[in-house]
Amino acid sequence: MADAEEPETKRRRIEDRTDKMAVDGAHKAGPCDWHGRWSHVKSFLERPGPFTHPHFEPSTESLQFLLDTCKILVIGAGGLGCELLKNLALSGFRLIHVVDMDTIDLSNLNRQFLFSYEDGVLDTSSIIPLIDGGTEGFKGNARVILPGMTACIDCTLELYPPQINFPMCTIASMPRLPEHCVEYGRMIQWPKEKPFGDNALDGDNPEHIQWVFERALERAAQFSITGVTYRLTQGVVKRIIPAVASTNAVIAVTGSGRRDSAPAAVHMRRRGGGGGGGKCQSCPTSLAVTQVPLDLQFPPSAKLQEVAGVPDGELLLSVKSIEERTRPNLCKTLKELGLSDGQELAVADVTTPQTVLFKLNFTA
Repeated sequence: MADAEEPETKRRRIEDRTDKMAVDGAHKAGPCDWHGRWSHVKSFLERPGPFTHPHFEPSTESLQFLLDTCKILVIGAGGLGCELLKNLALSGFRLIHVVDMDTIDLSNLNRQFLFSYEDGVLDTSSIIPLIDGGTEGFKGNARVILPGMTACIDCTLELYPPQINFPMCTIASMPRLPEHCVEYGRMIQWPKEKPFGDNALDGDNPEHIQWVFERALERAAQFSITGVTYRLTQGVVKRIIPAVASTNAVIAVTGSGRRDSAPAAVHMRRRGGGGGGGKCQSCPTSLAVTQVPLDLQFPPSAKLQEVAGVPDGELLLSVKSIEERTRPNLCKTLKELGLSDGQELAVADVTTPQTVLFKLNFTA
């Protein structure tokens, strides 16, 4: 019920703030249009001055045009945009439309004075879980990405295996693998001999691949290396990553399971509180990059398995000895684990760039 009330509470707060900040009483003369309200605007609209534009014509109708007719579109409500919006409102512009696609960062509230702390907190009711998966040979992975709550793809690019590149010295002097022989034909012999003139090597041209394949066979014979095939040559030249049907099947099933558990993960995150104020290049409100402790509300009788959102029998740790020692803790309550109200918890995971902090708040 609390999750359903959060958006409504936020909407009412925004409406109340809008009513307080309105300078026109819902675009009509009202309590905000007291006597002399626009005297400062009239002073430069109804008389000439030494700094006015040569084509400026003073008029008593200009103010009414600003109040009732003129429409302004402001793109961006950051530090500069907030100052501009304030000046426009105080200058008599009533019909102002604002477009801002950015995320409010808590560290920017000192200059973005039209926003408050609540605007920098992630609205968990709007989160749509994303399933990310991929395979490479016999390796693969599948995970749930909660935008603004878990590390995004850009945050974890460094966790992906780097592309394989062979040292030039090995290719030219000491080849040991059939791939070295293919790279020798592609990187050294092709630009040197130019078998097809100035044409670049085309991985989709059978004649080009055949030529590199033959040079690779000659190179392999010199160093007694076996395993050079036409298919291997084509794969090395085109940087083809081998696909294994069984691996794809396993990751597809895993991804489907992550899809079913994603709503539960979102629900668990919602119970723990909203977004944070961290900053990274791609997800400025990600829980994975902020160091601000986030509220986690559970009763003392709640079991660790419920808090962590781990289904029965699905605890998987990379170190088997740690898993064996910690698995019994899943069935213990927070009180039995010695946790107290207000205590901070540090959660680490291989899929996040750094530790996520939570503050435990016991509920009745």
